[in-house]
Amino acid sequence: MAASSADPAQSYAAVVARIARAAQAAGRASADVCLVAVSKQQPWEAIAPVLAAGQRVFGENRVQEAQARWAERRAQVGTGGLALHLIGPLQSNKAADAVAFFDVIETLDREKLARVLADEVQAQGRSPRLYVQVNTGEEPQKAGVVPGEADAFIAAVRATYGLEPEGLMCIPPVDEPPGPHFALLAKIAARNGLSRLSMGMSDDFETAIRFGATSVRVGSAVFGARA
Repeated sequence: MAASSADPAQSYAAVVARIARAAQAAGRASADVCLVAVSKQQPWEAIAPVLAAGQRVFGENRVQEAQARWAERRAQVGTGGLALHLIGPLQSNKAADAVAFFDVIETLDREKLARVLADEVQAQGRSPRLYVQVNTGEEPQKAGVVPGEADAFIAAVRATYGLEPEGLMCIPPVDEPPGPHFALLAKIAARNGLSRLSMGMSDDFETAIRFGATSVRVGSAVFGARA
């Protein structure tokens, strides 16, 4: 659902309230669900009121776009800082910049990328939090490890590359009910000892919370539709 108000701060407050209600309905604390406000491709005029309203976690799709938007502003935020999540596919040749810039990389999905990230973590002495992206719908146009290979991939990320992902991320097919995909992601996470689930977007984040999401990636419901 896109934002109905022209004021992003009001839309943001409405989304925060919806998260709280969904968490309460699921018998969870609202503090257990992190809102990642998806600021990709949004004008600063839409982002600034949400930042001023107290939001501190933002999601971006592209490394260079995120650097251009946030590099200088990060220093201006002051106490509390910002947490920036990379939620779009990561090319191996952008891994160095991603490790240096992002607090969380949610789209680890192949061994080549795991190897490059491990090298950059070692070289830079900086370790962003990592999520493995799972292509729960096995859609050829989407990034992510297919579910049948997820366990082996997570094991390789740990044993071969010395990385410790904290959770999983998925984007369900748009033409299918999201619940079964969220349930599948939670099941894979549980059997691999992963506690974090990044799932749910503007149209389905309340469902994701019901299935155990610990972070939801919400863009249009906060900022309005992208141009």
